[in-house]
Amino acid sequence: MASGGGSAIDLPTPPAGRGARHSGDDASPLRATEAAPALRLSDVRKTYGEVVAVDGLTLDVRAGEFFTMLGPSGSGKTTTLRVIAGFELADSGAVELYGVDMTRRPPYERPVNTVFQDYALFPHMSVADNVAYGLRVRGMGKREREQRAKEALEMVRLPGTGARRPNQLSGGQRQRVALARALVNRPRVLLLDEPLGALDLKLRQQMQLELKSIQRDLSEQITFIYVTHDQDEALTMSDRVAVFSDGRLEQVGTPGDIYERPANEFVAGFVGTSNVIERGAQVRTVRPEKIRMLAQGESAARALPGVVRDVGYLGSVTRYTVELDRGETLVVLRQNLDTSAADAMRQLGRRVLLEWREEDEAVLETKSEEEQEP
Repeated sequence: MASGGGSAIDLPTPPAGRGARHSGDDASPLRATEAAPALRLSDVRKTYGEVVAVDGLTLDVRAGEFFTMLGPSGSGKTTTLRVIAGFELADSGAVELYGVDMTRRPPYERPVNTVFQDYALFPHMSVADNVAYGLRVRGMGKREREQRAKEALEMVRLPGTGARRPNQLSGGQRQRVALARALVNRPRVLLLDEPLGALDLKLRQQMQLELKSIQRDLSEQITFIYVTHDQDEALTMSDRVAVFSDGRLEQVGTPGDIYERPANEFVAGFVGTSNVIERGAQVRTVRPEKIRMLAQGESAARALPGVVRDVGYLGSVTRYTVELDRGETLVVLRQNLDTSAADAMRQLGRRVLLEWREEDEAVLETKSEEEQEP
């Protein structure tokens, strides 16, 4: 479902005289501050009774980027999105869009639109009428809204589908119609709350590429802010990723930064699989694909001996669990370039050597004794 920015799909119609302030139709309050971030959150806090959903969040999103908020359920990412949209008001802190304070403005006065996982298209309406519905409610003339709907459908790679009904489209196509319904309002910021979560894996992967391509085409006009709990999705599509946990921000960076240089144990464990290695007072991680697994007796400068305790054949790769002689258990991923499933399973119980480059270890931040839980 697409909403926000004056959409009448799940919001009350704006009071008379305010409709012209809608998102992209009148962006004049934003034009003088184009150099400002698309979004700035300053010390935002949101609670529900005794539950702290967002705890002192400070964050900038650059204009034109695909920015993803990633985290497990209950981490605060969706609440943050709702605060940006105006569906929830922050208890404290500030929300700015392109340098303009939006903290207390209602949703229909914010230059944003939101796309949810449940696209909720009207089954009795054509695709074009679904896309143009919000424009009709706001009183836009038929010819203009038809042209705007046609342009929006072309943006999402669905030209010529306006006369169809939603039940004549695939799940991926219906999600793109929901996206068009948000884009037709010409928002400056597009908020996407797990919009691909209801799709099967293959279609979801296809839509990730489609969505990133659409964003790339529109990056000069629209900033995308995306919420997901899917690590692969975040790494695939994003220019930058913010990792959330318990209402707090754990790390912000490019997908490469987040994956290869996690800031702490939570990020290392949540984004992909990581092996934790303790070296005195330091905690380091190394990713499974960075470890070489050699047969016992092969030459290796700094390899550690161990035994393969488990083998998981995953098609393109095999996951080996190796118990080191010194007590640690590490996970190793190897591509099956010339290895069959039977070859992989024959490694079970064998002695092997593991080695990796020191530069592939990421040094993690650790909590002080005062910060650790009692």
